[in-house]
Amino acid sequence: MYVKQNAKQDNLESCYYSDILASRNFIQIDEIARLKNFVMPISGGEHKPECDHLPSSSIIIPYRNRTEQLGIFVNYMHHFLQKQRLHYRIFIVDQNNTNLFNRAKLLNIGAKVAIDNGYPCLILHDIDLIPLHYGNIYACSKVPRHMSSSLDTFRYNLPYLTLFGGAVAILSEQYKEINGMSNLYEGWGGEDDDFYERLVKHNLTACRFCASVSKYTMLRHEKNLKKSGDRFNLLKKATERSNYDGLDSLNTEYTVQKKPLYTHIIVS
Repeated sequence: MYVKQNAKQDNLESCYYSDILASRNFIQIDEIARLKNFVMPISGGEHKPECDHLPSSSIIIPYRNRTEQLGIFVNYMHHFLQKQRLHYRIFIVDQNNTNLFNRAKLLNIGAKVAIDNGYPCLILHDIDLIPLHYGNIYACSKVPRHMSSSLDTFRYNLPYLTLFGGAVAILSEQYKEINGMSNLYEGWGGEDDDFYERLVKHNLTACRFCASVSKYTMLRHEKNLKKSGDRFNLLKKATERSNYDGLDSLNTEYTVQKKPLYTHIIVS
């Protein structure tokens, strides 16, 4: 189901994934915050395994003022992703202003930078979600995938069938086809449902892995995001608005800096 590499790289042996997919070992929640061993990535938080791997993944995280969660997430995910033998790069998209948090716009900016850097697979990921099963491979399938469908804060049940947020994987070409996400949802709520409407419009049916593989835990944090007051009115015209509101209408300034463990995109 995963998208394959088009050509073998530099005569490397193929990466082996069947043992990861077959694993029944879950990561214990009390182990998450412990320091993990991993190979130091190259500048910008990029790591490439020494085998012919799946197409490269960009891990894109919208962010503001969650220093403790950032430290836990980056340390854990480098260990987790290297266990999966993937070529990946972590992008932290940091909203550096006092406006209401605009998660979808940050994801669009991160996606644009990742696509411009040649990444064919986008993993759109909240910083407070932590995967608990190595078999949840952080690569793109042929259709968009809702990765975090079994979350502890929802008692590992899906709240509603059209939920498409938290952690999702989508091919860069598909993301461009639907014009990314809306840039208009300032504050909490609505942008994921808008995103799902765009998939439906373009006949892109989302998939999910079984609940045991898709298990996640949510890191504790203060929920201080103000709700988007206009989200219900925006949703009414989500499909129509997707033609002109999204990836191709970004007008926000940002800078890109390579740090040791991630690429830091600072949005002003």
